[in-house]
Amino acid sequence: MTTTPRDDPVVRKVFETYEPVVKRRERIRDPEKIIEVLRSEFKLVVKPYIVYLTIASFMNNRPVLYEGPPGTGKTEIGEAILYLWSGKTPFILPCSENYDEYRVIGDFHPAMAMAKGFNEESFIPRPLLAALIMGTGVLIDEIRRSSEEFQNMLLDVIDKRRIIIPELKKVYSQSGDEFQVVLTSNPLDIAQGELSDAFLRRVVRVEFKYPSVEEEYEIVRLKLGSLFGKLRDDDVLKAISIVNKLREKANYKPGISDTVTWLTMAALLAEARSRERVGDEELRQAGLSVLLKNPEDEELVNEVLR
Repeated sequence: MTTTPRDDPVVRKVFETYEPVVKRRERIRDPEKIIEVLRSEFKLVVKPYIVYLTIASFMNNRPVLYEGPPGTGKTEIGEAILYLWSGKTPFILPCSENYDEYRVIGDFHPAMAMAKGFNEESFIPRPLLAALIMGTGVLIDEIRRSSEEFQNMLLDVIDKRRIIIPELKKVYSQSGDEFQVVLTSNPLDIAQGELSDAFLRRVVRVEFKYPSVEEEYEIVRLKLGSLFGKLRDDDVLKAISIVNKLREKANYKPGISDTVTWLTMAALLAEARSRERVGDEELRQAGLSVLLKNPEDEELVNEVLR
Protein backbone atom coordinates (compact mmCIF):
# COMPACT_ATOMS: atom_id res chain seq x y z
CA MET A 1 0.00 0.00 0.00
CA THR A 2 1.40 3.39 -1.02
CA THR A 3 0.83 5.99 1.67
CA THR A 4 1.74 9.54 2.68
CA PRO A 5 -1.40 10.99 4.39
CA ARG A 6 -0.75 12.96 7.56
CA ASP A 7 -3.05 10.66 9.56
CA ASP A 8 -0.85 7.63 8.80
CA PRO A 9 0.79 6.56 12.11
CA VAL A 10 4.33 6.52 10.67
CA VAL A 11 3.87 9.88 8.94
CA ARG A 12 2.49 11.35 12.14
CA LYS A 13 5.43 9.95 14.10
CA VAL A 14 7.89 11.43 11.56
CA PHE A 15 6.45 14.92 11.99
CA GLU A 16 6.27 14.61 15.77
CA THR A 17 9.92 13.51 15.93
CA TYR A 18 11.60 15.63 13.28
CA GLU A 19 9.46 18.73 12.74
CA PRO A 20 10.91 20.50 15.84
CA VAL A 21 14.47 20.30 14.44
CA VAL A 22 13.73 21.26 10.82
CA LYS A 23 14.08 25.00 10.17
CA ARG A 24 12.12 26.65 7.38
CA ARG A 25 12.80 29.54 5.04
CA GLU A 26 11.65 30.82 1.66
CA ARG A 27 12.38 28.40 -1.19
CA ILE A 28 14.69 29.63 -3.94
CA ARG A 29 14.87 27.91 -7.32
CA ASP A 30 16.59 30.51 -9.52
CA PRO A 31 20.31 29.61 -9.83
CA GLU A 32 21.48 33.24 -10.00
CA LYS A 33 19.51 34.09 -6.86
CA ILE A 34 20.92 30.99 -5.15
CA ILE A 35 24.48 32.07 -5.99
CA GLU A 36 23.73 35.50 -4.53
CA VAL A 37 22.18 34.11 -1.32
CA LEU A 38 25.00 31.58 -0.86
CA ARG A 39 27.38 34.51 -0.86
CA SER A 40 25.40 37.00 1.24
CA GLU A 41 23.82 34.68 3.83
CA PHE A 42 26.01 31.57 3.91
CA LYS A 43 29.34 33.33 3.19
CA LEU A 44 30.06 30.83 0.43
CA VAL A 45 31.76 31.64 -2.86
CA VAL A 46 30.47 28.94 -5.21
CA LYS A 47 31.42 28.44 -8.84
CA PRO A 48 28.27 29.04 -10.96
CA TYR A 49 28.57 25.71 -12.82
CA ILE A 50 28.15 23.85 -9.51
CA VAL A 51 24.88 25.62 -8.77
CA TYR A 52 23.52 25.31 -12.31
CA LEU A 53 24.32 21.59 -12.61
CA THR A 54 22.83 20.90 -9.17
CA ILE A 55 19.59 22.76 -9.88
CA ALA A 56 19.26 21.15 -13.33
CA SER A 57 19.68 17.73 -11.68
CA PHE A 58 17.03 18.52 -9.07
CA MET A 59 14.66 19.64 -11.84
CA ASN A 60 15.24 16.22 -13.42
CA ASN A 61 14.76 14.46 -10.06
CA ARG A 62 18.28 13.04 -10.18
CA PRO A 63 20.74 12.81 -7.27
CA VAL A 64 24.00 14.75 -7.48
CA LEU A 65 27.43 13.35 -6.63
CA TYR A 66 29.91 16.01 -5.50
CA GLU A 67 33.44 14.62 -5.96
CA GLY A 68 36.69 16.28 -5.08
CA PRO A 69 39.51 16.51 -2.54
CA PRO A 70 38.75 17.12 1.14
CA GLY A 71 38.24 20.69 2.25
CA THR A 72 36.74 21.98 -1.00
CA GLY A 73 33.36 22.78 0.55
CA LYS A 74 31.34 19.85 -0.82
CA THR A 75 29.32 19.21 2.32
CA GLU A 76 28.74 22.85 3.24
CA ILE A 77 27.71 23.84 -0.29
CA GLY A 78 25.49 20.78 -0.76
CA GLU A 79 23.74 21.38 2.54
CA ALA A 80 23.12 25.05 1.70
CA ILE A 81 21.76 24.38 -1.81
CA LEU A 82 19.43 21.65 -0.50
CA TYR A 83 18.17 24.09 2.16
CA LEU A 84 17.46 26.81 -0.41
CA TRP A 85 15.81 24.38 -2.85
CA SER A 86 13.30 22.89 -0.38
CA GLY A 87 13.03 25.73 2.10
CA LYS A 88 13.78 23.25 4.89
CA THR A 89 17.04 22.24 6.53
CA PRO A 90 18.28 18.95 5.04
CA PHE A 91 19.24 15.81 6.89
CA ILE A 92 22.95 14.91 6.91
CA LEU A 93 23.93 11.24 6.85
CA PRO A 94 27.69 10.68 7.45
CA CYS A 95 28.50 7.29 5.94
CA SER A 96 30.48 4.48 7.47
CA GLU A 97 30.82 0.76 6.79
CA ASN A 98 28.21 -0.15 9.40
CA TYR A 99 25.50 2.07 7.95
CA ASP A 100 22.43 0.08 6.93
CA GLU A 101 18.73 0.55 6.24
CA TYR A 102 17.88 0.36 9.93
CA ARG A 103 19.99 3.45 10.66
CA VAL A 104 18.57 5.57 7.83
CA ILE A 105 15.07 4.26 7.06
CA GLY A 106 13.74 2.86 10.32
CA ASP A 107 13.87 0.18 12.96
CA PHE A 108 11.61 -1.39 15.55
CA HIS A 109 11.91 -0.69 19.26
CA PRO A 110 12.95 -4.10 20.66
CA ALA A 111 10.82 -4.05 23.82
CA MET A 112 7.75 -2.63 22.09
CA ALA A 113 8.09 -5.07 19.19
CA MET A 114 8.25 -7.99 21.64
CA ALA A 115 5.17 -6.75 23.47
CA LYS A 116 3.03 -5.44 20.60
CA GLY A 117 4.53 -6.87 17.43
CA PHE A 118 6.26 -5.35 14.41
CA ASN A 119 3.77 -2.60 13.68
CA GLU A 120 3.50 1.18 13.34
CA GLU A 121 3.48 1.64 17.10
CA SER A 122 6.88 -0.03 17.59
CA PHE A 123 8.42 1.42 14.41
CA ILE A 124 11.06 4.15 14.80
CA PRO A 125 11.47 6.31 11.65
CA ARG A 126 14.98 7.41 10.71
CA PRO A 127 16.22 10.47 8.72
CA LEU A 128 16.06 9.18 5.12
CA LEU A 129 12.43 8.17 5.50
CA ALA A 130 11.71 11.40 7.37
CA ALA A 131 13.21 13.50 4.56
CA LEU A 132 11.12 11.76 1.91
CA ILE A 133 7.90 12.14 3.92
CA MET A 134 8.56 15.74 5.00
CA GLY A 135 9.80 16.88 1.60
CA THR A 136 13.29 18.05 2.45
CA GLY A 137 16.76 17.22 1.17
CA VAL A 138 19.30 14.62 2.22
CA LEU A 139 23.07 14.97 2.06
CA ILE A 140 24.82 11.59 2.18
CA ASP A 141 28.40 12.37 3.15
CA GLU A 142 31.36 10.25 1.99
CA ILE A 143 29.22 7.71 0.11
CA ARG A 144 32.29 5.67 -0.90
CA ARG A 145 32.82 4.76 2.75
CA SER A 146 29.49 2.93 2.87
CA SER A 147 29.02 -0.77 2.17
CA GLU A 148 27.87 -2.22 -1.14
CA GLU A 149 24.66 -3.35 0.59
CA PHE A 150 23.92 0.21 1.71
CA GLN A 151 24.50 1.56 -1.82
CA ASN A 152 22.20 -1.12 -3.27
CA MET A 153 19.52 -0.16 -0.78
CA LEU A 154 19.78 3.46 -1.95
CA LEU A 155 19.25 2.49 -5.60
CA ASP A 156 15.51 1.95 -5.23
CA VAL A 157 15.13 5.20 -3.27
CA ILE A 158 17.14 7.10 -5.90
CA ASP A 159 15.42 5.43 -8.85
CA LYS A 160 11.79 5.19 -7.78
CA ARG A 161 11.74 7.93 -5.14
CA ARG A 162 10.08 5.58 -2.72
CA ILE A 163 10.84 3.63 0.45
CA ILE A 164 9.34 0.21 1.08
CA ILE A 165 8.87 -1.07 4.63
CA PRO A 166 8.07 -4.79 4.17
CA GLU A 167 7.21 -5.43 7.83
CA LEU A 168 4.44 -2.79 7.65
CA LYS A 169 3.40 -3.68 4.08
CA LYS A 170 3.67 0.00 3.19
CA VAL A 171 5.34 2.09 0.53
CA TYR A 172 6.13 5.76 1.13
CA SER A 173 6.61 7.80 -2.05
CA GLN A 174 7.95 11.24 -2.83
CA SER A 175 5.30 13.93 -3.28
CA GLY A 176 6.41 17.19 -4.83
CA ASP A 177 10.01 17.96 -5.79
CA GLU A 178 11.48 19.08 -2.46
CA PHE A 179 13.04 15.70 -1.63
CA GLN A 180 16.44 15.75 -3.36
CA VAL A 181 19.72 13.95 -2.69
CA VAL A 182 23.31 15.18 -2.73
CA LEU A 183 26.13 12.68 -2.18
CA THR A 184 29.74 13.60 -1.49
CA SER A 185 32.90 11.66 -2.18
CA ASN A 186 36.66 12.00 -2.11
CA PRO A 187 37.76 9.54 -4.82
CA LEU A 188 41.40 9.63 -3.61
CA ASP A 189 40.55 8.52 -0.07
CA ILE A 190 42.15 5.10 0.43
CA ALA A 191 39.79 4.13 3.29
CA GLN A 192 36.83 3.47 1.00
CA GLY A 193 35.28 1.23 -1.61
CA GLU A 194 34.19 1.78 -5.18
CA LEU A 195 30.80 2.85 -6.44
CA SER A 196 29.10 0.38 -8.77
CA ASP A 197 28.33 1.23 -12.39
CA ALA A 198 24.64 0.87 -11.59
CA PHE A 199 24.96 3.46 -8.87
CA LEU A 200 27.04 5.86 -10.98
CA ARG A 201 24.54 5.67 -13.86
CA ARG A 202 21.89 7.13 -11.58
CA VAL A 203 23.79 10.22 -10.42
CA VAL A 204 25.00 13.45 -11.98
CA ARG A 205 28.67 13.94 -11.09
CA VAL A 206 29.90 17.45 -10.26
CA GLU A 207 33.64 17.91 -9.82
CA PHE A 208 35.02 20.09 -7.03
CA LYS A 209 38.48 21.65 -7.04
CA TYR A 210 40.37 23.92 -4.66
CA PRO A 211 39.47 27.58 -5.19
CA SER A 212 41.65 30.06 -7.05
CA VAL A 213 43.68 32.56 -5.01
CA GLU A 214 41.09 35.24 -5.72
CA GLU A 215 38.19 32.99 -4.68
CA GLU A 216 39.90 31.88 -1.47
CA TYR A 217 40.75 35.48 -0.60
CA GLU A 218 37.08 36.41 -0.99
CA ILE A 219 35.96 33.44 1.11
CA VAL A 220 38.34 34.50 3.90
CA ARG A 221 37.03 38.07 3.71
CA LEU A 222 33.41 36.95 3.95
CA LYS A 223 33.98 34.40 6.72
CA LEU A 224 36.13 36.62 8.95
CA GLY A 225 33.84 39.63 8.87
CA SER A 226 35.12 42.41 11.11
CA LEU A 227 38.22 40.37 12.06
CA PHE A 228 39.44 40.72 8.47
CA GLY A 229 40.46 44.28 9.30
CA LYS A 230 43.24 42.95 11.54
CA LEU A 231 44.94 41.31 8.55
CA ARG A 232 47.08 42.94 5.89
CA ASP A 233 46.41 41.92 2.30
CA ASP A 234 49.95 40.58 2.05
CA ASP A 235 49.34 38.33 5.07
CA VAL A 236 46.17 36.86 3.56
CA LEU A 237 47.87 36.22 0.22
CA LYS A 238 50.89 34.72 1.97
CA ALA A 239 48.63 32.39 3.96
CA ILE A 240 46.82 31.23 0.81
CA SER A 241 50.16 30.62 -0.90
CA ILE A 242 51.35 28.50 2.06
CA VAL A 243 48.13 26.49 2.09
CA ASN A 244 48.45 25.80 -1.64
CA LYS A 245 52.02 24.54 -1.14
CA LEU A 246 50.80 22.18 1.59
CA ARG A 247 48.01 20.93 -0.66
CA GLU A 248 50.68 19.88 -3.14
CA LYS A 249 53.25 18.36 -0.77
CA ALA A 250 51.81 17.58 2.67
CA ASN A 251 50.15 14.39 3.87
CA TYR A 252 47.42 16.47 5.53
CA LYS A 253 46.09 18.72 2.79
CA PRO A 254 44.43 21.78 4.35
CA GLY A 255 41.00 22.71 3.08
CA ILE A 256 39.29 26.06 2.73
CA SER A 257 38.04 25.81 6.31
CA ASP A 258 41.67 25.43 7.51
CA THR A 259 42.64 28.70 5.80
CA VAL A 260 39.67 30.43 7.44
CA THR A 261 40.40 28.90 10.86
CA TRP A 262 44.11 29.78 10.65
CA LEU A 263 43.51 33.44 9.86
CA THR A 264 40.63 33.68 12.35
CA MET A 265 42.90 32.32 15.09
CA ALA A 266 45.70 34.72 14.10
CA ALA A 267 43.29 37.68 14.26
CA LEU A 268 41.95 36.58 17.64
CA LEU A 269 45.47 36.10 19.00
CA ALA A 270 46.27 39.67 17.97
CA GLU A 271 43.06 40.89 19.58
CA ALA A 272 43.80 38.99 22.80
CA ARG A 273 47.22 40.69 22.87
CA SER A 274 45.62 44.10 22.27
CA ARG A 275 47.41 44.43 18.94
CA GLU A 276 45.86 46.41 16.14
CA ARG A 277 47.16 44.11 13.40
CA VAL A 278 48.22 40.49 13.07
CA GLY A 279 51.99 40.04 13.13
CA ASP A 280 54.37 37.26 12.11
CA GLU A 281 54.20 35.76 15.60
CA GLU A 282 50.40 35.33 15.46
CA LEU A 283 50.51 33.92 11.93
CA ARG A 284 53.14 31.34 12.85
CA GLN A 285 51.58 30.26 16.15
CA ALA A 286 48.08 29.99 14.68
CA GLY A 287 49.47 28.27 11.58
CA LEU A 288 51.24 25.57 13.58
CA SER A 289 48.13 24.84 15.62
CA VAL A 290 45.83 24.60 12.57
CA LEU A 291 48.00 23.23 9.76
CA LEU A 292 50.20 20.67 11.53
CA LYS A 293 47.85 17.66 11.81
CA ASN A 294 50.21 14.90 10.67
CA PRO A 295 53.56 14.42 12.49
CA GLU A 296 55.21 13.54 9.17
CA ASP A 297 54.48 17.07 7.94
CA GLU A 298 56.26 18.82 10.84
CA GLU A 299 59.41 19.76 8.93
CA LEU A 300 57.48 20.94 5.88
CA VAL A 301 54.99 23.03 7.89
CA ASN A 302 57.77 24.67 9.89
CA GLU A 303 59.62 25.43 6.69
CA VAL A 304 56.70 27.12 4.91
CA LEU A 305 55.76 29.12 8.02
CA ARG A 306 59.22 30.67 8.41
